[in-house]
Amino acid sequence: MDAVIKKEFILEGLCCPVCAAKIEKDAGALSGVKSAVIDFAGQRLTMEISESAARNGVTADIRSIARDTEPFIVVRERGAALPGKDEENENGQRLWLARARMGAGAVLFAAGLAFEFVWQIEIAVFLASYLLIGGDVIWRAMKNIAKGQVFDENFLMSVATVGAFSIGEYPEGVAVMLFYQIGEAFQQYAVGRSRKSITALMDIRPDFANLKLGDDIRRVSPEEVGVGDMIIVKPGERIPLDGIVRAGRSALDTSALTGESLPRDVEAGSEVLSGSINKNGLLTIEVMKGFGESTVSKILDLVQNASAAKAPVENFITRFARCYTPAVVFAAVALAVVPPIFIQGAAFADWLNRALVFLVVSCPCALVISIPLSFFGGIGGASRRGILVKGSNFLDALHNVDTVIFDKTGTLTRGVFSVTEIVTANGFSREELLELAAHAEAGSNHPIALSVQRAYGKPIINESVTDCEEIAGHGVRVRMGDRTILAGNDKLMYASNIVCEKPDVLGSIIYMAVDGVFAGYIVISDTVKQDSKQAIAELKNAGVKSIAMFTGDSRGAAEKIGCELGLDTVCAELLPHMKVEKLEEFAGRISGKGKLVFVGDGINDAPVLARADIGVAMGGVGSDAAIEAADVVLMTDEPSKVADAIRIAKKTRVIVWQNIVFALSVKAVILVLGALGLATMWAAVFGDVGVALIAVLNAMRAMRTPD
Repeated sequence: MDAVIKKEFILEGLCCPVCAAKIEKDAGALSGVKSAVIDFAGQRLTMEISESAARNGVTADIRSIARDTEPFIVVRERGAALPGKDEENENGQRLWLARARMGAGAVLFAAGLAFEFVWQIEIAVFLASYLLIGGDVIWRAMKNIAKGQVFDENFLMSVATVGAFSIGEYPEGVAVMLFYQIGEAFQQYAVGRSRKSITALMDIRPDFANLKLGDDIRRVSPEEVGVGDMIIVKPGERIPLDGIVRAGRSALDTSALTGESLPRDVEAGSEVLSGSINKNGLLTIEVMKGFGESTVSKILDLVQNASAAKAPVENFITRFARCYTPAVVFAAVALAVVPPIFIQGAAFADWLNRALVFLVVSCPCALVISIPLSFFGGIGGASRRGILVKGSNFLDALHNVDTVIFDKTGTLTRGVFSVTEIVTANGFSREELLELAAHAEAGSNHPIALSVQRAYGKPIINESVTDCEEIAGHGVRVRMGDRTILAGNDKLMYASNIVCEKPDVLGSIIYMAVDGVFAGYIVISDTVKQDSKQAIAELKNAGVKSIAMFTGDSRGAAEKIGCELGLDTVCAELLPHMKVEKLEEFAGRISGKGKLVFVGDGINDAPVLARADIGVAMGGVGSDAAIEAADVVLMTDEPSKVADAIRIAKKTRVIVWQNIVFALSVKAVILVLGALGLATMWAAVFGDVGVALIAVLNAMRAMRTPD
């Protein structure tokens, strides 16, 4: 059986969404092609094809289809070499010829307006000017009609301008085509600038790696470096692959990955992520992941594929455009034919002119181009802030969040146990109590024991600890020198008949006794993150109605954190399956189109992340489980990024609807004025290319994230 492989093509210069749809359709109809999907915003064609089709030169077929549809598209396979000089020269010559034709046509048009000729010469001058300026538009329209693809911009402009010639409006027919071509050029320029600005936000792909081979250093592609290889990263270079620093010290600029402006200091033993920029020192790094599994590769893949999952409004506009253009064309035909038949004295030429205005203004390009660019810009702007959104649909859903539910450990709290309080009794000092506890817990790898050892911070003399006895469910009893030390919970104290106070504090408590005398206690707790309280306040300011926390911890500890942070609801002592059940309860309370967001670590909370309307993974860099389970991945541990994501989504949504309302309003006004005979072809051209240009420029604002 012929295996299916995936190929990806870059379509440089693709600026027409209608043309993109045609290329997608024609590419999908090629022999051996299983699927073909175009990402207009990213200028990419992704295809699944059989191996035999790949061998038979599908790239040449794609290039032919693209050139037939839009002449100046440059097609290359992703990963292939950039266009060679011959292809660049060919494209340059074709572009020069097109500009020369436009210039010659414009000169003839100006001559036709400036001088008076006999009518035969006048027609010849304007006709020659028209063919020079718009010949390619007419040719493409004829080829598309032959393929059964009628209702596109080429057809509309051809019919409108040929119609103008048919009623003797030669200058108007040429002028409309001329300004249409100029408008298209400006529109392509604006779309290109918008794309470059958006993709520049995620320009983190490393170009090379300095591979260390013995005493030699060879510059290679990051894909050629294997796990365990050593690479050298010089000051100013981008780290190409995830790894561990084996030699050197430096500060890293991680802003492109996490949105953090402060540099991060690294030294031998530090983990480093691909995409970071080495600021000053020379680093030797042992590679821990291949390029395909590296952080930068995952981030680029997420951002580049985000536009494949379209928001509902994008799908609506696509369906709307398919119906809108034919409807306006048929309305134009009716406007040209019906009034002269039923209205006495109505001139056919006058009503035909009104119908031509209908045709020119009917193209929905302003919507079809600007809306994907708005979402693409919003996704790019979010990624610059360390927020990876998997698709336009998830970004759009974030604008209407009703409920946010946080996991506790690792999300609102640091997830790292540390000593937060030491209370002494009966004459013992803090330092002495901590030393005794560290030695008593020296034989344990439990997180609480390790946190005590870290707090002590000095070498532990194991020889001084003898007769170590672990008492199940209670703690440990050890001999240290000539003293007997007890370290454990309150049950250990009671069982040993030692009187102790039971404090009302947040966290786990290690009670200490020496030779039967209560010495004090040490509190170990998971501390709240610095910006957790700020995150809750910002979410409430953003209009989130309900904020809750799910945790498996005890009710007392959970409620104290909930009170400290200002949460609306705290659900404690939950097992993993109980979290899903509780989330179902919260989802049932939401009315209307409100969305439920769950924020967790993306590993233990995968079932809840999958069930929520929008799953957000905290600290998901490098975590396969987080990236798989979540719809949004936050590249830092800051819960306040959730509020940032909601603000970005709201701004993007506003821009999208600004473009929809503006484009449809202007077109509706021109259509009405055209039907009444009050709008000229100039107004119609503005309603097409002018509105599209303004909408594209407005869409570019989406990449500037709100403060």
